[in-house]
This record gives sequence, C-alpha cells and structure tokens, in this order.
Amino acid sequence: MIINTELEHKGNQYPNHIVFYEKNINTLLFKTENGVSLQLTIVRDSILRFRYASFVNFENDFSYAITKYAKTGYNHLEVTETDQYYIVTTSKLICNINKSNLKISIFDSLDFSLICEDEIGYHWEESYDFGGNIVKMSKVSNDGESYYGLGDKPDHLNLKGKRFENWVSDSFAFGKYTDPLYKAIPFYTGLHHGKSYGIFFDNSFKSCFDFAHERKNITSFWAYGGEMNYYFMYGPKMTDVVANYTDLTGKPHQLPALWSLGYHQCKWSYYPENKVKEITSKFRELNIPCDAIYLDIDYMEGFRCFTWNKDYFPDPKRIVKELADEGFKTIVIIDPGIKIDPDYHVFQEALDKDYFCKRADGPYMKGKVWPGQCYFPDFTKAEVRDWWSDLFKELVEDIGVRGVWNDMNEPAVMEVPNKTFPDDVRHDYEGNPCSHRKAHNVYGMQMARATYHGLKKFAYPKRPFVITRAAYSGTQRYSSSWTGDNIASWEHLWIANVQAQRMSLSGFSFIGSDIGGFAEQPNGELYARWIQLGVFHPFCRTHSSGDHGEQEPWMFGDEVTDIVRSFIELRYQLLPYLYTAFWQYLDEGIPILKSLVLYDQDDIQTHYRTDEFMYGNDILVCPILEPNSKGRRMYIPRGKWYNFWTKELIKGGREIWIDTDLDTMPIFIKAGSIIPKYPVQLYVGEKEIDEVVLEVHYKLGKAQSLLFDDIHDGYDYTKGRYSLSKFKLNGKANELIIQQHTTGKFITPYTRFKLKFIGLPFSISKIEVDNVAIDLPNLNEVKTNFELIVDKNFTEIHLM
Repeated sequence: MIINTELEHKGNQYPNHIVFYEKNINTLLFKTENGVSLQLTIVRDSILRFRYASFVNFENDFSYAITKYAKTGYNHLEVTETDQYYIVTTSKLICNINKSNLKISIFDSLDFSLICEDEIGYHWEESYDFGGNIVKMSKVSNDGESYYGLGDKPDHLNLKGKRFENWVSDSFAFGKYTDPLYKAIPFYTGLHHGKSYGIFFDNSFKSCFDFAHERKNITSFWAYGGEMNYYFMYGPKMTDVVANYTDLTGKPHQLPALWSLGYHQCKWSYYPENKVKEITSKFRELNIPCDAIYLDIDYMEGFRCFTWNKDYFPDPKRIVKELADEGFKTIVIIDPGIKIDPDYHVFQEALDKDYFCKRADGPYMKGKVWPGQCYFPDFTKAEVRDWWSDLFKELVEDIGVRGVWNDMNEPAVMEVPNKTFPDDVRHDYEGNPCSHRKAHNVYGMQMARATYHGLKKFAYPKRPFVITRAAYSGTQRYSSSWTGDNIASWEHLWIANVQAQRMSLSGFSFIGSDIGGFAEQPNGELYARWIQLGVFHPFCRTHSSGDHGEQEPWMFGDEVTDIVRSFIELRYQLLPYLYTAFWQYLDEGIPILKSLVLYDQDDIQTHYRTDEFMYGNDILVCPILEPNSKGRRMYIPRGKWYNFWTKELIKGGREIWIDTDLDTMPIFIKAGSIIPKYPVQLYVGEKEIDEVVLEVHYKLGKAQSLLFDDIHDGYDYTKGRYSLSKFKLNGKANELIIQQHTTGKFITPYTRFKLKFIGLPFSISKIEVDNVAIDLPNLNEVKTNFELIVDKNFTEIHLM
C-alpha cells in the first residue's frame, strides 16, 4: 500500500533523485544523482537503521554503543517499487523512500497510521575548520507530539519545545536547565496519537537535538562530524521502544550483587582509618543499615591511582578485612589522570608502553588534575584497557576492595578553558584513529569498561561493582552511575528525581544521586526528604564534599535520624522486590523506575507529569519537593491503589491531596500486587532469612507478581540456579485465590511465607492451602490478624 504524506518544501531539495538501488539480504543501498548514499538495514521487524554518506564511501562500521548480543532478525521483509517510492515492508512497519528526494516516511503496517516522516530529511554542511561534514536530520513534529529521554538533562521530563547538546562535561554545582552535563545519550522517544517510537542517533561527536524549539513543527538532530547514522525503533508502547533500545545498546552484563542495592555512605573524604572506623561504628551503634563505605582521593599517596597513603591507611588489607567483618564493603575511587612521576610505577609502565593520549603534533596530552600534572591513558585502545584492568589485581584480589568508583572521567581537566582535552588530542578508537572530537563522549565509557573487566577478573567469583560519572549510550552494560556534583538545595532534589527517571527512560536503570547534595549543606528537613526519594532509586548513596560540613544520617538531630533510619530500613525490607525488578530489567529491558508516561502512555494526563514515578511494577512514589510541607497534590494513575501508610483503597485517574508530615511521603501500592519483604538487616547477609513476608493487596479481578531469588552474588543464576516464583491472584466478591508456580534450580534459604492480606472485602470463613483446610484455631488467628504462614512451596491458597 502506498501512503503519500509528502510535504511541500521550498528551497534546497537535496539529496535529489535516486539513480541506483540494490538489495543484499537485509540491507538496501540507494544512491542519488548528486552523490548521496543511503544504507537502510532491517535490524528487526520494528527496528530500522539509516546510514547516510555524502560524496564518499561509508565509514568503517564501528560503534561502542551497540552490543554484539543485540537481537536481530525479522519475520517478514518485502521491497516493492512504484513510480514515486521504494516501499519496504516488515510485519511491523512500512517505510517509504521517496525517489525524488530520498525522504523517509514510516507507517504502522497494521493500520497504516503515520509514525514519523522527514521534513528536509538528511542534509549537511561542510566543516571548514575540521574537514568532513556537519550532518543533520530534520523530521516533522506531529500535532500533540511529546518527547522523552536524552539521559541526564536537568529539565522537565517532556522535552517538547527544548533544545539540548550532548558533550560529556564536568559540571560542578550545575543547576536546573544546565546543559550539557556528565552524560551523552543521544536517544529519545516520541509519542503522538497513542503510539510511540524511538530514535537513537549513534554518533559520538558533539550532537544537538531540537524538539520543535527553533521551528514549531520540526524536530531535528545533528552532529559536528561523523555519519548521519540512526536507528528507528517502533513500539507502539513506550515500554517496547525503551526495551528495544536497551537490547540494542546492551543490558548490564550481570545482576548486581544484592549488597550493592543496599545503602551506601560516601564523603570527600573519610580518612585516616580511625575516622572510617568511627563512621562505620556509628552506623552499627545507631542500628542504621549500611552496606558500603567509600574512600575518596585522600586514601591514595599523593592522589596517585592504585596507591595507598600509608600514614592514613598503614595496612589496607587489614582495615578492609575489619570493615568486611562488620558488614561493610569498601569502595575506592579511581580517576583517569596519572601523575607525571618517573618513580610511580603506573606512570612509568604506561609511558614505556606508549599508552597515553597524545596531541596532534606528537606531545603527550598533559593536564592538571588532583595529583598535579598528569598524562591520560587512551582507553579507546583495547591493549590499554587490558593493561588498566590488570592494575586492579592488588586492590581487588589482594586487598579485598569490593567496588570501584570512576570519577573525573569526562575527562575533566583543571585550569583549562574547556575543562577537558583540546580537540586535537588523538585516540586509537579501536583501530579507527581520530581526534578527541569523536572520542570525547566515549572516553569515560571506555574507562568504566576497562575498570569493569578488571573487577570482573579479580573479584571473581563475586560480581563486579563499578560506578561511573561520565557515560555514553551502552555504558549500562558495565557500570552503575550517579548524577554528578549536585547542590544541597530543594531545586536539586527536584532535579535528582527528574534525572533518575530520565536516565531510566534512556536505558540506564542503575542510577542515583548524591543524597543530600554534594556541595553546600542541607538542613535536616531537606536531608530527610532526600533520603525518602533516594531509597527508591536503584543506586542509593549519601555523598558530600568535605568542604561543606558533616552529612551522615545522625548529624541532623534525633527526629531526622529516626526518620532516616526508618526509610533505610524500608529500603532493606524491599530488597527482594528491587532485586526482582533488576532481574526483569535484565530479562526484558524494562526500566526499574518508570515515569508515569511510560507506565500509562494512553492517559494524556501523564504526558507532562514529572514528580510521580513507579518503582518497579507495583509501587507508586511521589517525593516531597518543597520545604515546610504537610502534604502535596499528586496524580494517581488509572486503576486502584492502596495508601501504603493507611491501607485506604483509592481510585486513580485523578489528582488528589495527600497529607505527609516529615516522617512520611506519598507511597501507593497497586491493587492486586504481592510485595515481598525481608526482615530488616544492618547489612545484606547479616541474618539467615527463614521467612519472607508477602503483602497481598486484594483486587477484584486478576493480577500477577514475581519473586526472583538466588544466592545474591556470583554467577550460578546464569546456570539455572535461581528461583522464580510467579504469583497469580484472582479476587472475587467473596473469595481470593493465590496460585504459585516456581521455576529454577535454586533452593531458597527461607522455608516459609508469611502472607499479610490487605483490603479484603469479605469476612474469612474458610481457608484451603493446596486443597487442605486450615483448622479452626489457626483460622481464627488469620481472621484476627489477616496473616497466614504457609510453606514456601505452596501451589494454591484459597480464602473464602
């Protein structure tokens, strides 16, 4: 079927007429009379790749973003030709390529509705300063279209009417609307007329995106070098788009160890070792759960990476062991700058092997960072990454460090105008030599990659834990991340909430902020409200600057300490729920945090909501973002929801007022969900868990929940040694049925479930577990407490 939606344009009509076409399996090549080529690859039925070249051959086809594990293949492919179009049809899409101007229009193959179409389409201008082209793409912005994604931008979730730049930047104390920031993720999702699509512009040069900002009905994106190379992916659900993008750029290579999902404490800097022990002892004394303690740059000898200051830490292995005995995993910082010092073995080895980045005319790239003047490894060379990964042997295998935190890897350089490398610095780029203009956005990613492989090698059989500040698309394969050097302000609390949601929409779920703010000092109210948000972020860490006072959970008075403790305890109770959400993220590519538009795109009221989000599939969270608040208005999505605190059942699809004193925040549980909970622990593994609580939220109708479990570290789960329980709930007017089906070879340490029933609309007169009736005394106890203890291997529970 031919669908003609061609727009009339005046002015430049290049690339002009198609004069050549050929098909090679799943790749189509088109050439125009003025030397423009289009290579269209059908990746999947719902994913098309578009590459353009002007007057020259295509570049070597290489990308740091695309994973080799991405799914490929399609069910149907047909190419037909008319006088006006080449028409490419898959089972999901129809793509029309206009013969006269190479413009693209893409339609849903089921109902022929328009999804996306070029305006001018591909165009370019020559870069006189550097050679090559500035490559551009413009598309029509449809009526009512909204846009989401693009990584860590501190702006409204809906990008409509905005313009952004992708250039990884050290942005200390950034503010709302600051652009660019620490990450470059050139992927966005468009939504209009109930259907969603995504575009990933895989170009590591500095790029820009204009979402109907300059021209009301036009969306465009461009880069200052390289190819016009983008992937189009179709939903029509946003969850499908984000899942497709995450599959394309990669899911994390393994589950995080459960301890890494606990609470972490960090500061610039905890030293000497008696200060570290003072902090960790206080956590245990006050019964505040914590799993990780961080060492910033002061643990090093003169800020030299892979060294220890023996005045502060005379016996690193001993102190790390002592901390581990108390349940604390030690995380250390590693930066890319290597101090210029002939007596420093890391420097001398890299110098001898010619591993440092060089300027265009041959000198090494030299810049000031914390150690003083430094050289910088070229992480875009595999040989350098292998060398770097081997440097972690002593830290990880010998001393026992459990995680590494990569900072300053934008790369950040002090006392230079642009705070980073000059454009003329050269990189290997996997055998595709280039300038820093192309390598800048991937430098931090490749450092995180090398660090990840070092930890994976020397932490084995434990799982690696890496954190990075800088990132490009695909970095989620190797590392978690945080949102950078923020400020202790209410504005930054709002920013942290938006950034975590946006990163999740951009395929990067293992994300969090510096709780409390890195710069300046929060008051107790702000810190409490930030903890309340932070415990619902996948990465949960307080981090502060040593220049701005103390920021431990007990520094704001007893009232705030008690509030903070209770929310961190809630985090630990919900660890099986979060761990299951991570397993679903690895399995399906669906984000852990879901903005309301991702949760229910068909409800137009969600398209401009920023504050509320879903934590996993079943918990709705809305932080308090203003001081002196006794409550707030929030939007409740469609469906029915239980107030976490009062257990009141409310109907969604509307905005309501919620009372929230300082010790609470708005939390709602979706009706029909079964929420697993652990007992409170001071650290993961402190207790042998023999019972898991299942909070059953009654719903009239059917629902399904999951519980994933394994040994919480190592790789046995990849060999089938896991337990996946699927709970099916069926609520009727006078009865409730819960069925369980479990797969996997892992035998959980817990032996029983304690079911807590919430919202039952009927009085219990009879209970059957696997067709065996509960005797009368136990039945009366359940009727009184709404709790039932059963063997973990039950198949069916029937309440009547």
